[in-house]
Amino acid sequence: MGISRHHVRRLREAHGLTVVDLVIGVAVLGILAAIAVPNLQPLLITYRLNGATRQVMGDLMAARMKAVSQHRPFRIFFTESQTYTICDDANADGSVDNGEGAATVRDLQATYPGVSVSATTDPLFTAKGMASGTTTITLTNSQGTKSLTVARTGQVTIN
Repeated sequence: MGISRHHVRRLREAHGLTVVDLVIGVAVLGILAAIAVPNLQPLLITYRLNGATRQVMGDLMAARMKAVSQHRPFRIFFTESQTYTICDDANADGSVDNGEGAATVRDLQATYPGVSVSATTDPLFTAKGMASGTTTITLTNSQGTKSLTVARTGQVTIN
């Protein structure tokens, strides 16, 4: 089967997009983007708050699991409005000092700009997975507030 003369003629007559077609297409996309971006901004801020809340919750649960698996207390210190430090009782003296052991520092501003965090107390997880007391952790940004509760049982919940 070869290519017929009719097909060759159609291929010669086929035309691509002109520069005018491309300019019009880019202009339409630019207008749509200019309309959509301001409407998406509040949504992105809400996603940042939700993401930061899940990050803190995950770190609290990980600290609890490490306390149980390593048989020593772990404490989370909320040092500034955007950072917190996860420490363990490396010297086994029964108290966890800020920066003790393999301290992990988390900066929420690096991943979730505009989100700040505060806590009623610095939660301590015991070697049995229990918490030293009830703690409320509050995360805020311009779109709202989310809170986490660490119960005495060690359970972490989003309110």
